[in-house]
Amino acid sequence: MDGLVVSDPVLWETQVNSQLISNVCTDALSAEKYYYFIRLMGRKASHVALECTLQSHPNMVILGEEVAASKLTLFDLTAQICDAVQARAAQDKNHGVILLPEGLIESIPEVYALLKEIHDLLRHGVAPDKISSQLSPWTSALFEFLPPYIKKQLLLHPESDDSAQLSQIETEKLLAHLVETEMNKRLKEGTYTGKKFNAICHFFGYQARGSLPSKFDCDYAYVLGHIGYHILAAGLNGYMATVTNLKNPVNKWRCGAAPITAMMTVKRWAQSPGASSIGKPAIHPATVDLKGKAYELLRQNAGRFWMDDLYRNPGPLQFDGPGADSKAVTLCVEDQDYMGGIKKLQEYLDKARNIVKPGCSQEVLKAALSVMASVTDVLSVMSSTSSNGQTPL
Repeated sequence: MDGLVVSDPVLWETQVNSQLISNVCTDALSAEKYYYFIRLMGRKASHVALECTLQSHPNMVILGEEVAASKLTLFDLTAQICDAVQARAAQDKNHGVILLPEGLIESIPEVYALLKEIHDLLRHGVAPDKISSQLSPWTSALFEFLPPYIKKQLLLHPESDDSAQLSQIETEKLLAHLVETEMNKRLKEGTYTGKKFNAICHFFGYQARGSLPSKFDCDYAYVLGHIGYHILAAGLNGYMATVTNLKNPVNKWRCGAAPITAMMTVKRWAQSPGASSIGKPAIHPATVDLKGKAYELLRQNAGRFWMDDLYRNPGPLQFDGPGADSKAVTLCVEDQDYMGGIKKLQEYLDKARNIVKPGCSQEVLKAALSVMASVTDVLSVMSSTSSNGQTPL
């Protein structure tokens, strides 16, 4: 399609969600007898959950990226939450707020394997009520262990990208159920002497979408539209309008356009064991960087958030006066200017090109060849590792 321009989305709805979470935190502190499990939208990436945590300071957040990196099982997560509940009970605190991204369920290794088997059977026309009898022994045992409502939700037909219908899977209720079962077991065995565990579950899925846009949203959308105009005027097709350096004032934002194909990889999958794999181009979401400054800030405060009730209420959106220019915490703590870095790299390459040219000494040429060979080798290894085995276009 000629003139196709795509812009990246804004997730400023996190401030509205953060206010809702803060209201729940206040209620938890007031009642002093409930644990609130709150699931947030965000698909596979946990950016919304991370940002809401940094804004509202709930007691705990479980990021899908953490679970995937550490290969935590469903029982590991249950034990982790139960141990934390028990530690708080020792300080006479029988309440708390726990955030969960909706993509968490697919980050749990054994559940992911179960979903893959279910989706494969659904693709082959197996009726949902017949699937349980055709699962492998290991996944069948897990499936039978799960509560009936979770079984029903896992059997839903997958999305077009073969992912589960994440918004329909009540992960918060599953974890609350498992934690309650384990805490009752500990209470019966005498290893836990606190009050009876009580959980209340929420899914903040669409409440924030009806909010008026913030001042940042308006500026961002206006700039994206302006870039889109220039992309069309230049006769470019299949480009995404991008803005970087967003933590700075608007007049210092960096505008650009990136070809969509540059952000795509080929995801390969086989319809059945032994069948030839099929390549499907896709733009993969940028997940939470576990080495980034936003995650580092979370780790620095995670212990205090859990044991101390440091709840924070960012308040409603402001359109004028103090707070009107507020930006996402994750945006402000990062000092990475991606396009600025690309420009800086280009400057270094231009300098090298001016130095290493016909007429330069043999020593300079040898040094340049040696350095560039090392750099390209390192970058090749890093690039292949970061793509997780996916073939770039």
